[in-house]
Amino acid sequence: MRIKTTQSLFSGILTSFLKFCNTGNAIFFAKLSIILFKIKSLNKLSLQIEMKKLVIIPTYNEKENIENIISAVFALEEEFHVLVVDDSSPDKTADIVKELQKKFPHTLHLSIRHIKDGLGKAYIHGFKWALQNNYDYIFEMDADFSHDPKDLPKLFESCKNADMAVGSRYSKGVNVVNWPMGRVLLSYFASKYVRFILGLPIHDTTAGFVCFSRKTLEEIGLDNVKLKGYGFQIEMKFRAFKKGFKIVEVPIIFTNRILGESKMNGGIIHEAVFGVLNLKWKSIINRL
Repeated sequence: MRIKTTQSLFSGILTSFLKFCNTGNAIFFAKLSIILFKIKSLNKLSLQIEMKKLVIIPTYNEKENIENIISAVFALEEEFHVLVVDDSSPDKTADIVKELQKKFPHTLHLSIRHIKDGLGKAYIHGFKWALQNNYDYIFEMDADFSHDPKDLPKLFESCKNADMAVGSRYSKGVNVVNWPMGRVLLSYFASKYVRFILGLPIHDTTAGFVCFSRKTLEEIGLDNVKLKGYGFQIEMKFRAFKKGFKIVEVPIIFTNRILGESKMNGGIIHEAVFGVLNLKWKSIINRL
């Protein structure tokens, strides 16, 4: 976090104090009340704390989207930094990010992994980078605009009063745009299945638009997270829940990607289904 001092307020208080010392007693109490008010304001404003916020965007062949999604984050009024974790994309996604770093040298970061071993591993890599670089709030966000960057401030505000904020497609009905009905049903009932097996009090258990507090990531046990695909999203929420962290859901509208190809496949679904059962078993025997 960064601290900004308000020296002008100190100067104002001192000036007022010197003036009232040279005036008659008739207006002493009036001036004293003004100074006390300024001191009260000083207690609130002398230290303005700005929390460091990092948006992690994992990429693999996202050249059609990466420049636009990064620009959209930096166009927000509130400051967010971005870390792109690229799994050595053959389409040269990383080269686009490197060019953008010339424009955003202090707020855009790139980490290239030399092995493609799943969404979860990419995020774990990003989480550890964020903790090492002293970020206070860390976000997961897709590169393909299925998550609207304009919702980042909303997630952040909610997370300030919790430990983890989930951008939820299902907390208020079904808020999904341009998804095939089969995909909607699969996602919706997958969350129902997870809630039933694990007892998670979350409507959208597979959501990938999430804000974590630093404390949550420090204590969740990142090295123990094993699921790599979309099951990773379930595992992170379950581990946070079992640790007693406060999780809130923030309604969002999820929009299916327009450019690029989805990374969903049968192996990811298989891992999620049986990974949930494994998480439940580990929880029962206290080996989570």
